[in-house]
Amino acid sequence: MPEISGGHIMCPMRRLVVTAVFVVLGFVAFERDVASQALTVRQLAPGVFFRQGDRDKHQQANCGWIIFRDYVVVVDANFPWGAKAILPEIKKTTNKPIRFVFDTHYHGDHAQGNSVFVDQGSTIVSSADAAAESRGKGQAAWDKDTTTGEFSLKPYRAEHPSVVFADQMVFDDGDKRIELRKVGPGHSKGDSVAWLPKERILFTGDLVTNWNFGNNMLDADASDTGWLKAIDTMLELKPQTVAVGHGALGDVETMRGQRGYLADMHQQVLAGKKAGKTADQLVKEINLSKHGHFAAFAQRNEESIRAMYRRAP
Repeated sequence: MPEISGGHIMCPMRRLVVTAVFVVLGFVAFERDVASQALTVRQLAPGVFFRQGDRDKHQQANCGWIIFRDYVVVVDANFPWGAKAILPEIKKTTNKPIRFVFDTHYHGDHAQGNSVFVDQGSTIVSSADAAAESRGKGQAAWDKDTTTGEFSLKPYRAEHPSVVFADQMVFDDGDKRIELRKVGPGHSKGDSVAWLPKERILFTGDLVTNWNFGNNMLDADASDTGWLKAIDTMLELKPQTVAVGHGALGDVETMRGQRGYLADMHQQVLAGKKAGKTADQLVKEINLSKHGHFAAFAQRNEESIRAMYRRAP
C-alpha cells in the first residue's frame, strides 16, 4: 500500500529513489567537507602539519605544529578565535599536550591568540626582540582595540612570550629537531623562523607570503634592507617546503618571488627620492605588475612605497 507522507502519496519505489538521492547528496557533502579539511590542514612530513589561514573568517595567518615524542610545538597562534579553531584540528592529529607556542613575530594575527594556548598549558616562545615588541607595540594595539562582536578582543587577554632567545633556540628529542632562528629585523624587528633541518621545512612567518593581498613595510621597526637580507639568509638553507605566513604553501621560488618584489620596490623608491620625487609621485609611477600576485594589492603597494619613502635617506 502507498505510504502517505506530508499529505502526499509516496509509493515504495519513489521512496527508495528519494532515499538514494539523499544518500548520494549526503556522501557528496561529506566528501566536500573532507576535501575542504584536506586543503586547510596538510601533513608536510611525519608529525609535521601546516594549516592554511582563512581570510574570510578573519583567521588569515597560517599555523603549523610539530609533534615530538612527548609534546607538541605550535608555530604562530593566530587571532584568539583562530586559535580556538586550530586547537581541535591539532587534537585530531595527536593527544599529546601542546607545551610550546612559537610566535614568529608579535603582530596580532600571529600572536593575539597566545592566551588560548596558555590556558591549555602552553608556554609562549619568541625572540627577545619580538617579546619586547609584544609588550610594547603589541600591548598598545590590544589596549586601543575597539572592535565589537565576533572579532572582539574583550573576551580574551594579552599574553606575551615568557621564554625568549637572542639568536637561536632548539627543540630536539633525538627524532624531531626544530631550530628557532632570529633573522630580523625585516617585516618587524623580532622576526624569527622555524627550521626543520631533517625534513628541510621552513616556517617563515610574514617574511614570505604567497597570496594576492601582498605584504607590507608598515611596522615602525621594519627594515627594507634587513628584510632582503633575511630572505637571503633563509635561501641559504635551501628548504624544500616553505610554510609561508599567509597563503598557500611555497618553495624556494616563492621566496625568490617575494625578494624580487621587495627589491624592485626598494630600488625604485630610492632612485625616485634621490631624483627629488615625492611619495605621491612614486605611488603613481612605480609599476610592480611583473611581480604577479606579490603586487596584486594596489593599496598594500601604496602603503609599502610610502613606508619605504619615509625610511629612505
